[in-house]
Amino acid sequence: MGLTVPDLDLATRFLAEAFGAKVAYDSLTLDDEARSGAETERQLGLPQGARIIRQRMIQIGVGPSLEVFEIEVDDRHPAARLSDLGWNHISLLVDDIEGVLARAVAAGGQALSEVHDNSRHEDTPGNGSVYVRPPWGGLIELQTLPNGHWYGPDSESEVWSPPQR
Repeated sequence: MGLTVPDLDLATRFLAEAFGAKVAYDSLTLDDEARSGAETERQLGLPQGARIIRQRMIQIGVGPSLEVFEIEVDDRHPAARLSDLGWNHISLLVDDIEGVLARAVAAGGQALSEVHDNSRHEDTPGNGSVYVRPPWGGLIELQTLPNGHWYGPDSESEVWSPPQR
């Protein structure tokens, strides 16, 4: 998954303090030449004049890696809301939702509500969900699913779940 933030160090600190994220590697640092120019703009769909100045791969738990970009650009749009078209949030499956929520808020995130019931197929006993807005905007959903999902007879597949520890 890719994420663009205004300050890579602030984002890394928030993700580490809130969710225990760890840096896998820096693929572009301030010591490197920025990725920019017409070919980069064409390949990545960037607006004219945009410069990728830093890029870092971060791992949260056992889920997919998070590629985080710091990009200098004049034509910046605000982070997506749930009602906007396109990808709008990432969801982290956690064991201690209240504890992780408290850490996320202490690290500078904003809880949009209290932990609440999940939606259908995720509403087995003990499950819960809450959205958090990180310091740079956007949405991170925290979910706890101690009793897993339920599937009806018309289900064609099961959703990804982390390996049992």
